[in-house]
Amino acid sequence: MALVDDTQTTSEPLDSVASTVRSVRACFEAGTTQSLDWREAQLDGLIRFVDDHTDDLIAALNMDLGRPAVEAWVGDIGPSLAEGKYIKKNFRRWARPRKTKVPLAAQPGRAELIPEPLGVALIIAPWNYPVNLMLLPIMAAFAAGNAVVAKPSELSPATSELIARTLPKYLDGGAFAIVEGGPDVATALLQERFDHIFFTGSTHVGRIVMEAAAKNLTPVTLELGGKSPCYVADDVDVQVAANRIAWGKGVNAGQTCIAPDYVLVSEGRRDELVGAVGAAWNRFYGEDHSSTSDFGRIVSDRHQQRLVGLLDGQKVVFGGESDRDTRYLAPTIVVDPDLESPLMTEEIFGPILPVVSVADVEEAIRFINARPKPLALYVFSDDDDLVQGMLDRTSSGGACVNHTLYHFSPPELSFGGVGPSGIGIYHGQSGFDTFSNLKGVLRKSSRLEHSLGYPPYSSLKERIVRRLL
Repeated sequence: MALVDDTQTTSEPLDSVASTVRSVRACFEAGTTQSLDWREAQLDGLIRFVDDHTDDLIAALNMDLGRPAVEAWVGDIGPSLAEGKYIKKNFRRWARPRKTKVPLAAQPGRAELIPEPLGVALIIAPWNYPVNLMLLPIMAAFAAGNAVVAKPSELSPATSELIARTLPKYLDGGAFAIVEGGPDVATALLQERFDHIFFTGSTHVGRIVMEAAAKNLTPVTLELGGKSPCYVADDVDVQVAANRIAWGKGVNAGQTCIAPDYVLVSEGRRDELVGAVGAAWNRFYGEDHSSTSDFGRIVSDRHQQRLVGLLDGQKVVFGGESDRDTRYLAPTIVVDPDLESPLMTEEIFGPILPVVSVADVEEAIRFINARPKPLALYVFSDDDDLVQGMLDRTSSGGACVNHTLYHFSPPELSFGGVGPSGIGIYHGQSGFDTFSNLKGVLRKSSRLEHSLGYPPYSSLKERIVRRLL
């Protein structure tokens, strides 16, 4: 099955994809990546790449997405540097054998988990955060001792070209390769055998990746998305909640997998919240949102038209303006959306914020649980019992209380989806473990031998074994 997107552009000759993978695998099988010093050198290279090309990366992100410099730093550059430095500081400790207890029946002996690299990892990065979501998996894979083949997204061409042209200069070219191109190149890569596939993108394409991986029983990490809900309780300061929701939805023009997808609020506070979110956007971007350099653009004409189409038949109370030529869509609020429409059944991935009235937190929980498990959950309340109740009674990949997006940034906080919003986790040690086989090893001495576990069995042996196990 082929991957589908806006273009069928091919940068990498399809007949060279297999030879690229073979070459990288040969390097791994030669043992090159096992050395901890080698791994540290790759992490150093990744950090230096970001340091050396910060301005170039910011310019490329602006060209691809209209991303302002501050958002480029917050969303791509800063997290990449922080994660790289954190992994470099800790990966040697993570790579040590991890002692485990030995049950009485297996004693005398000692047991441990030994992290070993999986092999050759394929990393397919998305277009919305094309630096961060490319480099963080690469860092984790190298720290765990793997070789890597990486494919950037063709929908962020300036960033893709910059990374493909410059990043290999900082890394061991034998154990790393970048393959550029469109869906046909991705499809060709998925026909090859890898030891792990790490994909970030839509749930639709995630299914295709998983289907392709199944042919070789290749483990996958799928960082997908979904409709991340935001509940605003009656006790919270509406202005504070509005500022943080407006920011979380406005970053990268809403093209963020963990952006608040819709808001649940009581009818009594709905209009106040809607007004406050709109006012916040006007403070952020000025009265004419299309003229500011602080608000990004939609990645492609097709995506922009899809978003405009989501507004058909809906009650737009703020924004809604669009310009196809500049791929602009204003920050937009919809109230009382049709719950069966694509706006409320598909991930929005743009600056449209539906607001749905609910009676109370109980109805909000029922609303969330009636839908596929989301990648993120946002709860605005100063009532600790209410917050804990919502966390306990709903399921999401991650959650953030009284803010949006921030739970992605801590390196020690695992990130990933659940159910249709993703499979597997990464960041920090979670990423190291994702790209490792934690091999269980039990060691016993050959100097001590007894016949208790050997035939012929007797009632005495049975009684002893039952006590030991």
